[in-house]
Amino acid sequence: MEDVLDVYCRPYDALRPVVCMDEVPKQLVSEVRQPLPPEPGQPVRYDFEYRREGVCNIFLGCEPLRGWRHVKVTGRRTRLDWAQWIRELSDLHYPDALKIVLVMDNLNTHTAASLYEAFEPQEAKRIWDRLEIHYTPKHGSWLNIAECELSVLFRQCLSRRIPNREFLEREVAAWEKERNATDVKVEWRFTTEDARIKLKQLYPAIHG
Repeated sequence: MEDVLDVYCRPYDALRPVVCMDEVPKQLVSEVRQPLPPEPGQPVRYDFEYRREGVCNIFLGCEPLRGWRHVKVTGRRTRLDWAQWIRELSDLHYPDALKIVLVMDNLNTHTAASLYEAFEPQEAKRIWDRLEIHYTPKHGSWLNIAECELSVLFRQCLSRRIPNREFLEREVAAWEKERNATDVKVEWRFTTEDARIKLKQLYPAIHG
């Protein structure tokens, strides 16, 4: 926890950007019956029945101090999907960075092994060497700013029935464009000193 909190205290550095990433599934659901259109004094009405259309995965990366987000939809959430996402983040979005300071949870796919499974060894090592990894602790996903951004994405854009992947991709792309245009930066205020006071029950007791 303190390791991640210390990362958030670093000043902005374009050559060593702090980037948070997270991922979440999204159930695709289509309508069985067409909703009834709104009328004066009556909102649009949806039938309680729906049809399951599968699940997509949403990757989200954000650079809190720059106010930048990028969202990508994939069909699955495998090691290969994560590896492709990380290479895109590295080579497309941060080609000039000396190191990408990456904050993420310790899911079993978030490892160097995923890169070696997806790419040739020299390519896997090249990508991994560009990363400075900081894992959030178990049960500490609240420390990941990307999780906060995913919460905003779902509240503002995805808290409704999404029928297919194409529709989902259009919606998240529109959200990303609008959110980045507003230049909303994240000012993280919870520090290591705060943690030692407010979460002192998590620290071991020293006797003697």
